[in-house]
Amino acid sequence: MATFDPETLLYDETHEWVHLEEEGGAKVATVGITDFAVEQLTDLTFMELPSVGAEVRAGEEFGEVESVKAVSPLYSPVTGEVVAVNEGLPDRLEVLSQDPFGEGWLIKVRITDESSLANLMDYAAYRKQCEGEA
Repeated sequence: MATFDPETLLYDETHEWVHLEEEGGAKVATVGITDFAVEQLTDLTFMELPSVGAEVRAGEEFGEVESVKAVSPLYSPVTGEVVAVNEGLPDRLEVLSQDPFGEGWLIKVRITDESSLANLMDYAAYRKQCEGEA
């Protein structure tokens, strides 16, 4: 998978990113966590992701990532059905540090409620949020 340009993505305030595509007449969101989130978590030790077919809702947990210093929930930025999971990622967590906007993607979701997209930020707004948290 190609690495996405961070400036073209949408962002949730909980540090997940979204890349939207049209597939078979439906919007599909590729979801990952940002480089900022990975840096804050530092040494990752474990990740739990949902199964294909799971329903996710915007703002609700869909998995978790653990580091040596904390367990952090992963929140879905969109509402829909999980249609793909990056199955190998939990065994290769270093990929999140190396390529968070590409090979480090987490799940793909077929969106069933597009209203959740209205709450997402563009790159400039997300960077401003990160500056406030750093």
